[in-house]
Amino acid sequence: MSARRPGRDRRARVLPPAGNRDRVTGTPPSAAVVGGGIAGLAAATALAERGVRVTLVERGDALGGRLAGHRVTLADGSAATMTRGFHAFFRQYYNLRQLLRRADPDLRMLTGLPDYPLLHREGARDSFARVPRTPPFNALGFVALSPSFGARDLLRMRPAAALPLLDVRVPEIYRRLDGTSAHAFLSAIRFPTAARHLAFEVFSRSFFADPAELSAAEMALMFHIYFLGSAEGLLFDVPAEPFPQALWEPLADHLARLGARVRPGTAAERLAPADGDGLALTTADGARERFDAVVLALDTDGLRDLVARSPALGDAEWRARIDKLRAAPPFLVSRYWLDRPVAGHRPGFLGTSGYGALDNITVLNAFEGEAARWAHRTGGCVLELHAYARPPGADRAAEQRLLLARAREVYPELREARVIDERHAWHADCPLFPVGGYGDRPPVRTPHPAVMLAGDLVRSTLPVALMERAATTGFLAANALLARWGVRGQTLWTVPDRGRSAAFRTLASLARPAYRP
Repeated sequence: MSARRPGRDRRARVLPPAGNRDRVTGTPPSAAVVGGGIAGLAAATALAERGVRVTLVERGDALGGRLAGHRVTLADGSAATMTRGFHAFFRQYYNLRQLLRRADPDLRMLTGLPDYPLLHREGARDSFARVPRTPPFNALGFVALSPSFGARDLLRMRPAAALPLLDVRVPEIYRRLDGTSAHAFLSAIRFPTAARHLAFEVFSRSFFADPAELSAAEMALMFHIYFLGSAEGLLFDVPAEPFPQALWEPLADHLARLGARVRPGTAAERLAPADGDGLALTTADGARERFDAVVLALDTDGLRDLVARSPALGDAEWRARIDKLRAAPPFLVSRYWLDRPVAGHRPGFLGTSGYGALDNITVLNAFEGEAARWAHRTGGCVLELHAYARPPGADRAAEQRLLLARAREVYPELREARVIDERHAWHADCPLFPVGGYGDRPPVRTPHPAVMLAGDLVRSTLPVALMERAATTGFLAANALLARWGVRGQTLWTVPDRGRSAAFRTLASLARPAYRP
């Protein structure tokens, strides 16, 4: 891929790949990619485009990982696609967007939402529509426009405690803040309570974790990616159709055209060193195949279980590190097909705080074509509700009922709406980034030179998070293998890898060498 700048930020960082040749020559090497989520698709794409014989195995019936979907028939006979919930495609996700451009060069499958409002039950409401995009004016604009920041609140804050946010660098930010929680860090700053809910805990809950359990370093990294480190802004895009149709099926077609084998419904059972430097992958159906290289792009439990079943893989220290990985608490996605519409002024996506378990409301028919067609035909709406970090032993039926009740409190026009159909998805497979956990997370490279890891659970020295971390580590895994074969891989981009302002970097240095909450 070219080094053409991928966004508006002139300070975005480019990372050219190693390697001299455009493609493999002679007999092409073979590679297995285990896991068909964003990370696996990125790795498979980069390898296949350079001439590697790729086999992608995915235990689920469809690609997409945590953004997969499946077809359902509603109670009224309509066909619909149930997914695991709304995801925001921020403009800072340079490498994820490079992946999607393989199937859609102009990214026509994405559509921008005009705002990302945040509502607190006590009445405070924030908006990003009018916030400037360029740092530091974006952060200053957010404070100036937000009703959550009063003069008294600003006087009570401790700016010195916030100095680490002015110059976020990876991995240094983990050395400074990984030992404290996001909650403790915000308390040290004396960040206003309402603004904390609206501006920061929204980010921490993007990790499906309670702020008291989340590493402050991860939250600081998010602040850098979206506020002081990037000029792309906080508004984002969303797919105009369900994830499978808009994203993953076109990417699967792209892989097929490159000659890759894509095998959904195939679970990896065991991985072991084979003859020479190769690896033998055994799948759940008993089939065994040799590969020259393997990328493991699995979720937390999947990676831990596969390594446990593969006793000859890696050394004791690496295996112990994998065994320590844990998933975040369960989250709930509830989708309702209702017989009446929401009010016309309701946003497509609303973040909420103070409404119990309810973290956000998505009016899916505001932007997704399939939902919009159903709403137009029936006169109703398609509502999606999210609840993050739920107790493992939660009464699921009770939580689902309460979530709908809270949504009707936020949108009272739906109190009398009849439920045409409802679908609920409970999952607990997102990685947990606990206080002090950075050192235990595995990097892309493993003790075996031909085995790489990829995914949002993987430790990276680049300023990336969430879906962008998945895509970036997928490309990094492919690049590492391609470099072994003397082939250039994927050119990568990130937001700046340090504070944008020299003055801010100087101020941040006053907080070194260590942060004390």
